[in-house]
Amino acid sequence: MQERKFDPHKAIDFIFENAPKLAAAKSDRIFLEEFRKSKKAILMQQSGQTVVSAQERDAYAHPEYIALLRGLQAAVEQEETIRWSLIAAQARIEIWRSQEATNRTQDHLTR
Repeated sequence: MQERKFDPHKAIDFIFENAPKLAAAKSDRIFLEEFRKSKKAILMQQSGQTVVSAQERDAYAHPEYIALLRGLQAAVEQEETIRWSLIAAQARIEIWRSQEATNRTQDHLTR
C-alpha cells in the first residue's frame, strides 16, 4: 500500500479558515436558543387565550415557533459539522506528529 504524504500546514490552514465559520455558526445557534424564549412570549401574547397553559400550548404549536425550531436544528447541525471537521483536522496533525516522532526514532535506531 502506498503511503499518502500528509501536509500538516494544510490542516492548520483549514483550521484557520474554518474557525470564523464555527464562531458564526455557534453565534447563530445561541441567538436562536435565546430568541426561542422571546418568540414563545410573543406568541403567547398573541394567542388570545387567558389561561397561561393555553397560551403556552398555542405558542408551541404555532407554525412560526416550529419554523424557529427547524432553524435551530439547522444551526446546530452546521455548528457540529464544522466543529467535528476542526477536531478531525487537529487529530490529523496529532497523528502526523506521532508518525514523525516514530520515523525519527526508527531512523536513529537504524544508524
